[in-house]
Amino acid sequence: MAKVTDAVAGLAQPIVERTGCVLWDVEYVKEAGEWFLRVYIDRTGGVDLDCCEAVSRPLSDALDEADPIPGSYTLEVSSAGLDRALKKPDHFAACMGRQVDVKLYRPVDGSKERTGVLTGFEDGAVSVDGVRFEKKDVAQVRLHVEF
Repeated sequence: MAKVTDAVAGLAQPIVERTGCVLWDVEYVKEAGEWFLRVYIDRTGGVDLDCCEAVSRPLSDALDEADPIPGSYTLEVSSAGLDRALKKPDHFAACMGRQVDVKLYRPVDGSKERTGVLTGFEDGAVSVDGVRFEKKDVAQVRLHVEF
């Protein structure tokens, strides 16, 4: 049986593309005893409520028909956000040269966080400002947002 997120991504992809958006990520997580299916979308110029609704309604119908998830859950469709998490090779490729925030499991040079320009991604290792962090050391990478 395919992972829930893979099955949902397969159902969501054509629906998302029909709205002129891109499927960024799918998460299936349990929080406070409740299951949430989160579908993150992106679009040049930004995602608005109309985009989310245009994906949510037909995706809900497709999920009801295909029934890839046993039990109940809450479907959420939203923008990937300005500070979106980078998880897949495609995410890193799309964001090369942009400022990112890297959170590490253990301190490097006294800090568990590093902000800088994404300069590389290879086999899970992330390079920021030319400094390479191995996959096993990286907890999270997000786009940097400056206010």
